[in-house]
Amino acid sequence: MEDLVIRDADVVDGTGAPAYRADVVVDAGRIVSIVQEAAAAGCQRPTATRELDAEGLVLAPGFIDMHAHSDLALLRDPDHSAKAAQGVTLEVVGQDGLSYAPVDDRTLEEVRRAITGWNGYGDDIDFDWRSVGEYLDRLDQGIAVNAAYLIPQGTVRALAVGWEDRAATPQELDRMRHLVAEGLEQGAVGLSSGLTYTPGMYARDAELTELCRVVARYGGYYCPHHRSYGAGALEAYAEMVELTREAGCALHLAHATMNFGVNKGRAPELLALLDEALAAGSDISLDTYPYTPGSTTLAALLPSWASEGGPEEILARLTDEAIAERIRHHLEVVGSDGCHGVPVEWDTIEISGVSEPSLGDHVGRTVLESADLRGETPWTTARRLLVEDRLGTTILQRVGHEENVRAIMRHRTHTGGSDGILQGAKPHPRAYGTFPRYLGHYVRELGVLSLEECVAHLTSRPAARLRLPDRGVVREGHRADLVLFDPATVAAGSTFQQPRALPVGIPYVLVDGRFVIEDGRRTDVLAGRSVRRTPV
Repeated sequence: MEDLVIRDADVVDGTGAPAYRADVVVDAGRIVSIVQEAAAAGCQRPTATRELDAEGLVLAPGFIDMHAHSDLALLRDPDHSAKAAQGVTLEVVGQDGLSYAPVDDRTLEEVRRAITGWNGYGDDIDFDWRSVGEYLDRLDQGIAVNAAYLIPQGTVRALAVGWEDRAATPQELDRMRHLVAEGLEQGAVGLSSGLTYTPGMYARDAELTELCRVVARYGGYYCPHHRSYGAGALEAYAEMVELTREAGCALHLAHATMNFGVNKGRAPELLALLDEALAAGSDISLDTYPYTPGSTTLAALLPSWASEGGPEEILARLTDEAIAERIRHHLEVVGSDGCHGVPVEWDTIEISGVSEPSLGDHVGRTVLESADLRGETPWTTARRLLVEDRLGTTILQRVGHEENVRAIMRHRTHTGGSDGILQGAKPHPRAYGTFPRYLGHYVRELGVLSLEECVAHLTSRPAARLRLPDRGVVREGHRADLVLFDPATVAAGSTFQQPRALPVGIPYVLVDGRFVIEDGRRTDVLAGRSVRRTPV
């Protein structure tokens, strides 16, 4: 007898096809049979050890978060309800060119310091890995949901070149090629970049093209956080399209937004650029989160020249009065490349988290508000935060446009990605709300997408990008990574005021056929494992 039969579910199978009523049978982590309209046809109904009445619920493939920053959270927090409760059954980590493998002892310490604002410093983590394969092996010891890994190009550059703004030597480029190939052989699904973050931003296009040639050879994809989402956004998108075309590499555009005032209403220009490239034969996809504000670290806004050399060099420059004044001028007047070529507007920068508890009274206020309370300039407040929090401050950046968000999510290559940073006292609500917000706000309330379209965006499309032949669709023989939700009530619970509130209307989530969410509550099941690249 099989493990489980889910009775009378409205199956939205992930292909975009219309929903249908069925009994779905799960055994040994797989979907073993789907019996459509069994009750209405008077058919023999399947039986199993356990029966779950799904009347009124939609059964869909588990959602795939194409842009997650859970690299340490998966190890630190076995509960991981931030994602499990949303119906996410697979996350892609290693994003934005900075993560924790491959590393040596020096690079690991530098990366931990550089992205404390994303993942915490990791005092509670035993960093007992150095290679990509060893990190994936660590995930295989049991995590809440599945995880795939992108090799972080900035970390690779830090390991082979350092944190200097210069071209790689031929020998250093060879080493980077080797590190990327090795990571792909060990199971990574592709390569990420953070081209507004150091040291990845110091790579010229020729260097990135060479690394993408390696990725293409292994059937992976390139996922860049490109060089500008502001003043030079369209040029930056075009740069990535041309770079991957030359390399023959698949391209997945991370958090594909058109932000800042200069890009209001310009999403159609981006989509026309992508449509032209797709028509010419390029392999392109993208992800977005269904919110207007962005989120990053306060240090990320700094100009690239001020970030050269790594975290200690940044802090040294911030404590030098003359250099700090140059930084202020670039931020407030010129438009720092770290702020996407747009002069910073301190009233749009909200402090969402700090690493140093004594700085907690800044959280929830804009930099301008904190400065006014202290009777000082915004730059004085921002500079103090950067130094005293040792670059660990996270921010919300309120620079998005709703019409752009809606236009991009309609595109035929669109997938969902939370870009969720789980650190800080008041993180962006997208970390806890992205997937139910798509289903509740943009499907049910606004009708921007149909339910069937939206589920395809969140399931089969990302599975295809990841080259996962047995995930992303409710189909016999496929893995039983499944979510059941109520289409009439599903919604994000998280808000900007209460960012860690869990969603509503998602009572059941299964990973590998086992309930990780049951009756709306997290179980103690750790069924997640690493999902490794399928060989070409």
